[in-house]
Amino acid sequence: MSRHDDIKLLRINYLRGPNMWTYRPVLETWLDLGGLEEHPSNLLPGFTDRLCARLPALVEHHCGVGERGGFLQRLTEGTWMGHVLEHIVIELLNLAGMPTGFGQTRSTSQHGVYRMVFRARDEQVARCALEQGHALLMATINGDDFNVDAAVEAIRDKLDDCYLGPSTAAIVAAATDRRIPHIRLNDGNLVQLGYGARQRRIWTAETDMTSAIAEGIARDKDLTKDLLKAVGVPVPAGQAVKTAAEAWDVAQDLGLPVVVKPSDGNHGRGVTLDLRQQADIEAAFHLADKEGSEVLVESYIPGMEHRLLVVGGQVVAAARGEEAWITGDGVHSVVQLVDLQINTDPRRGTTEDFPLNRIDIRDDPVVLLDLQRQGLSGEGVPEAGRRVLIQRNGNVAIDCTAQIHPEVAHAVSLAVRTVGLDIAGVDLVCSDIARPLSETGGAIVEVNAGPGLLMHLKPAEGMPQPVGQAIIDHLFAEDENGRIPIVGVSGSRGTAQIARLVGWLLHLNGRHVGLACGDGLFLGTRRVERKPSATWAASHRLLMNRAVDAIVVENGAGVILGDGLAYDRCQVGLVTDSGRVPELDAHDIQTEDQLFKVLRTQVDVVLSDGAAVLNADDAKLVEMAPLSDGEVIFYAVEAANAALSEHRGKEGRGVFLRGGAAVLAQGSAETSGANVESLRKRFQAAGQEISSESVLAAVATAWAMGISPELISAGLDTFVPELPQ
Repeated sequence: MSRHDDIKLLRINYLRGPNMWTYRPVLETWLDLGGLEEHPSNLLPGFTDRLCARLPALVEHHCGVGERGGFLQRLTEGTWMGHVLEHIVIELLNLAGMPTGFGQTRSTSQHGVYRMVFRARDEQVARCALEQGHALLMATINGDDFNVDAAVEAIRDKLDDCYLGPSTAAIVAAATDRRIPHIRLNDGNLVQLGYGARQRRIWTAETDMTSAIAEGIARDKDLTKDLLKAVGVPVPAGQAVKTAAEAWDVAQDLGLPVVVKPSDGNHGRGVTLDLRQQADIEAAFHLADKEGSEVLVESYIPGMEHRLLVVGGQVVAAARGEEAWITGDGVHSVVQLVDLQINTDPRRGTTEDFPLNRIDIRDDPVVLLDLQRQGLSGEGVPEAGRRVLIQRNGNVAIDCTAQIHPEVAHAVSLAVRTVGLDIAGVDLVCSDIARPLSETGGAIVEVNAGPGLLMHLKPAEGMPQPVGQAIIDHLFAEDENGRIPIVGVSGSRGTAQIARLVGWLLHLNGRHVGLACGDGLFLGTRRVERKPSATWAASHRLLMNRAVDAIVVENGAGVILGDGLAYDRCQVGLVTDSGRVPELDAHDIQTEDQLFKVLRTQVDVVLSDGAAVLNADDAKLVEMAPLSDGEVIFYAVEAANAALSEHRGKEGRGVFLRGGAAVLAQGSAETSGANVESLRKRFQAAGQEISSESVLAAVATAWAMGISPELISAGLDTFVPELPQ
């Protein structure tokens, strides 16, 4: 078998938002196939068989054929290696737990050079998948060994390191289901939901509505217990202690058995249950003392541990725990039996993807103490048939939401409201959650801020609960979507001037406007940055700004090609023309049809209750009208423009010039508006030029935003062309 040189990855670019390929972020790679341009898949002996042996699930890829086995058909018939790499990367992502179904590969004007893209929720994960996919492809072409499992594990590790945790991801997914946009604000789980002034923020299961005072109360378990007791919520009796001897004294006063735990610990660390002997209580004190600032001794409440999730004052999910036991065989040690009988459970693992944790007793002093109380150590060998308790708590993953008694739900909700948290995980101990606590002697032992959601999303037993949806419904009313009006301006002529005019008109309409254009970055009438700001980064900053409730953004073709749009959808999308700009050459955009695909991105993202504003004097832009999910407003210099006339004949809206003034028309109705010529003269006096069609574009855009013709006219009369210093 002759060897082939590596496919060269000439350029790798992450498109963060809607782009010429799709609505969502993608990784775009320019590939030089080199000599492999002359060797499609059907001309590489044994290639298809080797590839399918390594990635058998490729049979599920429909490809352009549109049915199962479609991609294999393309391989057999002959397809080029850029297309093959696309499917390899997609399959590796699927295997790693980040499924994606979108990819495209297209030739460029250079022989043997292709542009390949695939859906990429996270840039670093996508780059890792590309690296592994490229290595797998070249190994398969040349008949070399390749460890697919190691490649998938490398991507999965990158996914664990870089992507949202499962709790945050569930909330974001629920937001997406409601068409609420999101922005990741750091490398962790801090996420903005919505834009501008209508945004909310989450940090895993904490929100910007979570009270810092309430979190402080929840961290102090003794204070929490006092507050709950004051309002009639059942809690275990107990008190804080400072020494092991005091712990024993308090335990005797309370009555055995007792629980010893840190006052401000979490995840059950340092909590020892059902203590009856002085030595055990004193040992438990020392364990708890290492985990928190203070140690509590409490009455032991018999029953099973439960975790209930409260969102916005309502109990939305509940999970029950179970004790972990092993049975001795007279041969294996406790450590070995834990691995053989407990850790072999496929529901257990070391990452957040598993509902139950693996147990390593050597790293858990509470488990070691429980073993000691049973006369064993980790290396001890229990006799055959002996049952040994390994873990009393920490296995809360059995859904019991449907079993909650209303009185239990009321007590739990009252506890959370008393602490003051908007989202909380409540630890409850009782023998039967389907009965009132007064009957079972159950009690609430902790109220926790920032609760984990995984036990409810992926229970070891029972039905998953829609807790992400509950949190989104708590943050956003049914009729809210976190969006503010966004105007996107695309084209090559007068776009910065148009953006400034629209921003001014929105300002006069009572909006707190953020504007990013070639003339700078503006907040209201203040020019906060002078450097050209028609960039993805500047637009992104405005979307994050809580002070703005309307945004105007200039998006040239270069921005769409280099970064994608900063926003997912907009209220108004304006395209002024289909003229060429220098950035097109760097992206191999050579034809009118290719440029059409770029500029249509601005129209594709218009909301259904929004509008696309298009220059009817440009025939290619007229063709974009059917792509808008919302209304279409045409503008043209002449009222007799054929596309404008036809549009008005269908009761559509349009703007044109007559006698130096803008006319706003819908069907046969006409309203004379802004004095276009007067504004142009003021621009000339300021040493600038603005075309009539640019003014008409601004008028049409403002009208699309619901601004009245009278205010548009007054706004243009008061606009100051000179840039603020």
